[in-house]
Amino acid sequence: MQRIEPKQQDIGFIVRRLLPVRGCRHIGPFVFLDHMGPAYFAAPGTEGDVRPHPHIGLATVTYLTQGAMMHRDSLGTVQRIEPGAVNLMVAGHGIVHSERVPADIREAQLAVEGLQMWLALPLADEACAPAFHHYPADMLPQSQLSSALVRLLIGNAYGMQSPVRTFGDTLYLDWQLQGGGELLLPAAAERGLYLFDGEVRIGDETVRAGELVQLGQGDIRLQAGACAHGVLFGGAPLDAPRYLDWNFVASDKARLQQAREDWAAGRFAMVPGETEFIPLPA
Repeated sequence: MQRIEPKQQDIGFIVRRLLPVRGCRHIGPFVFLDHMGPAYFAAPGTEGDVRPHPHIGLATVTYLTQGAMMHRDSLGTVQRIEPGAVNLMVAGHGIVHSERVPADIREAQLAVEGLQMWLALPLADEACAPAFHHYPADMLPQSQLSSALVRLLIGNAYGMQSPVRTFGDTLYLDWQLQGGGELLLPAAAERGLYLFDGEVRIGDETVRAGELVQLGQGDIRLQAGACAHGVLFGGAPLDAPRYLDWNFVASDKARLQQAREDWAAGRFAMVPGETEFIPLPA
């Protein structure tokens, strides 16, 4: 079991970045993980707004536990995401999007918290047409087990199947474990466990809130002395090495450079109605 400690990053507000890190560049197809918040934002204001920026070669997965965010993209999508829902944005050969804190969340001083993850698209889909998919919370299956509530976000587990689009063997689920309870985790070729709250025991090891652990093979059972909440994610290994540069993911470094040049030259389609953008970093 490998432990991964978060590093703070400023993306307009502070997030805890857990993937990629030295020694763990991906877990299954997941190549990026940020824990956002809980954070509060001034009203009126723009703190917390992520201005339009580009992606290629990946699919973003946004999942909130508190608050709300407003997604807009270069396809013309305008979608509010709220707790329990899943936003899946497929970048393919290129997409631009913004993520902003809604005015009502600012005015009510509600916390915003959640995870944003990137899935590396398989080689066959790296340059596919961009797309956007929204799955409200009530579309996602959940099951009350003996001592745990499990919500399946992506993939198959515990006799459930998620409607979220996949590009290969992918697993992503939200679990809440009662105090004194146990949960046998579903199998996957590669698995990562992240805790929002509480702590759990895995054999002789304790995993605490804010920690990401890369799990090994075989049966793994979580045990909780008090209530705990986290996610499990993973799936099949990548079908080829991936390179990350800023917001771009590709199997070919030349494609990363081309994407940088295209963004600097204004060759990406922009988000309708948005005039701001994040400049290419040096």
